[in-house]
Amino acid sequence: MIIYNVTINIDESVHDQWLSWMMDEHIPAVMDTGKFIKAKMVKVLVVEEMGGSTYSVQYFAENHDKLQAYYKEDAPRLREEGARLFGDKMLAFRTELELLKEFKSI
Repeated sequence: MIIYNVTINIDESVHDQWLSWMMDEHIPAVMDTGKFIKAKMVKVLVVEEMGGSTYSVQYFAENHDKLQAYYKEDAPRLREEGARLFGDKMLAFRTELELLKEFKSI
């Protein structure tokens, strides 16, 4: 399984608008592409020197081919919308992770 992790720092001046957009529009639109099987959104609790609030969204793809298809077919359109709405008030950092094993407590 591949995890596509997007870490976003959002300026407080647009925080509430951005959070609503992420929850109600953006994440559902990414999931509607059919490239991911689930997503999780978490708030980063470490306070950044630059200010704002930081979040991480993790999208889970069955394999790397699904993620590559997302990059090619969907990502440019979906990224452009965020840039258009929030501009320099939003800073995103993207990483790809491979899930090796999942551990659960008994």
